[in-house]
Amino acid sequence: MKKLISSSFRPLALAGVACFLLLGSTAAPARAADSGFTPTQRAEIVEIMRNALKTDPSILSDAITALQAKASAQKATSALDAVRKNPAQFGDSTTDVVLGNPHGKLKVVEFYDPRCPYCRKVLDDLDKLVAAEPDLRLVEKVIPVLGPNSVMDTQAILAAGLQNAYVPFQKALMADPASASTDRIRRIALHVGLDPDRLLSDMKNPKVIAAASHNLELARSIDLEGTPTFIIGDKEIIPGAVSYDELRAALGRLRKAG
Repeated sequence: MKKLISSSFRPLALAGVACFLLLGSTAAPARAADSGFTPTQRAEIVEIMRNALKTDPSILSDAITALQAKASAQKATSALDAVRKNPAQFGDSTTDVVLGNPHGKLKVVEFYDPRCPYCRKVLDDLDKLVAAEPDLRLVEKVIPVLGPNSVMDTQAILAAGLQNAYVPFQKALMADPASASTDRIRRIALHVGLDPDRLLSDMKNPKVIAAASHNLELARSIDLEGTPTFIIGDKEIIPGAVSYDELRAALGRLRKAG
């Protein structure tokens, strides 16, 4: 059997490919001088990398994976820095709806879009989580990222909050399979006991518009890529669909971190 790259050489090859990807396969002599290599030495390095890739192509995919992991870690660090610098806008927020214990020490922020199927799916898990974790303070931040229909539903949820019915309206709206429309909003408002005319009017209230815009600004400040996204204290960020068990585990890590 033909032997592949030796185990002792492979880490060096990975590092070399990573540098090769960063620097590019063709570089000006000035860049070679800046890196400390002569053009001849650089050509030799390129040839070594090419031979290594021919012998073990997985080196390239592993190097790309390592670079992506590093970029993700840097992005998460930057996002958490933004959270730590502005806690009043995230876990300590007093202007958003809070589920669970308003004075809880386990602070979690959820960014969600009411039209997002994954956000809908996680609703029941969040109810279970609140019931299981008496020290949980879950801050809800609704954001419209999926187009005009998301804007409509976001404004409707925030407007329902002006009638002290954010949560019941949110749940009814996100459970309703009908297409987005003002008739649908009116029907759901009546179902949960709200004044539908007031709700439709409040959807254009400057406070509602400002709240939705502010949440979007906060989402951009952490470079949010999708919904749902959970900020666990100021320790970690969990993007995308996540299970109940994963959320419980994240809270366990937050509790241990103090």
